[in-house]
Amino acid sequence: MEKNILIIGNSAKEYALAQKLSKLSNIGNIYVASGNDAMKEFATCVDIRENDVAGLLDFAMENAIDLTICSSEKAIRANVVGIFQENGQMIFGPTAASAQIAINKSSGKKFLYKLHVPTARFGIFEKPQQAIDYVRNSMLPVVVKTDEHRNSNGTMICSAMSIAKSFIEDCFVRNEKRVIVEDFVYGHEFSYYVITDGYHAIPLSSVGNYKFVLDGDGGLLTPGMGAYIPDYKITRGVEEYIMQEIIFPALDCLDQKGTPYVGILGIDCVLTPDNEVVALEFNPFLQDHDCQGVLSTIEDNLFDIMYACVVGSFADDYEYINTKDEVSVSCVLSAGNKTDKVISGLNNLDEDTLVAHFNTRKNEYLEYLTTGDRTLVVTKNAKTYTFATDALYDEVALIEFDGKTHRKDLCAVLD
Repeated sequence: MEKNILIIGNSAKEYALAQKLSKLSNIGNIYVASGNDAMKEFATCVDIRENDVAGLLDFAMENAIDLTICSSEKAIRANVVGIFQENGQMIFGPTAASAQIAINKSSGKKFLYKLHVPTARFGIFEKPQQAIDYVRNSMLPVVVKTDEHRNSNGTMICSAMSIAKSFIEDCFVRNEKRVIVEDFVYGHEFSYYVITDGYHAIPLSSVGNYKFVLDGDGGLLTPGMGAYIPDYKITRGVEEYIMQEIIFPALDCLDQKGTPYVGILGIDCVLTPDNEVVALEFNPFLQDHDCQGVLSTIEDNLFDIMYACVVGSFADDYEYINTKDEVSVSCVLSAGNKTDKVISGLNNLDEDTLVAHFNTRKNEYLEYLTTGDRTLVVTKNAKTYTFATDALYDEVALIEFDGKTHRKDLCAVLD
């Protein structure tokens, strides 16, 4: 029997998720709230805001939704999952209480400290002068972060006191409630993802991240400009350390508090030159720049995995997740401040090239238009990083729009 799915969100990760599920034989209707124009090619977009809990619940009940997937951080924060659970609806994702460690960076830092997980030295401040004084007594560079994840202007690596002061003051002018100041940790940054029913957890993948705008890790820091999966620098020993020393203790602690975490849990880390793992922050789902790549490597039925987590059969049904014997490389194309510019070349791409849209829209001629900032994620899979990257850049070259920028050094150095 085919299953009806509701996905809550409207960005590149929801696009990749809906596209992946649309190819499964046991899936019926896929609805996305609120979705974007590009998703309409394989899903039905529903005009309901991500944090409209009552509207989402009514829609799920009226349309015989078998499983709702809550990937939107805004929806998680509104406790859509908790309300759905109270009303007997099957939903994959964490409640607001269980996701506090991932949707509020200050809660996540305190949580890591409580678990004695190695993390960068940090301070949490609700007044700008206190944060500025802390930086003044710290060794530069420091990292200043907003408490909530932002699509832009959420994190700044500050190599000078003047830069830190300006960014901190700007954060509070933008009505941020608090900022986190932490030591900069030198090393290789990566993400690690698991899927869990709150008790049992299975790794999905490690991800090598490119988060700076410019080649060579220059320019502004972003949520993500590219990724490769799996991260070749993350050994089996490092993975076991993360599972045993971070993931399982975190899940056990949340369960003991009565807030078990169901869903996909990610953690950003740094692998230092001494091969030590330093945890930075949690993520409540796959991120926009890496979701398509991670999902493209999963061979098992994604719906069945998520449904098993919700109904409680996950530990019995799965010992591991089957993945393809391939690597995946993703590149984010950005339009900067250019909006309403026609995107051409998408019809010329290879059939096996994956493209996820952020918030592009269609005009009256059915052409996709940019809406500014990050625009597309383009992904290629192959047996080696070199083959995947070369093929990826061949495809990226076919896509054109005014203001197009992207990293040109993905997987340039594999050591």
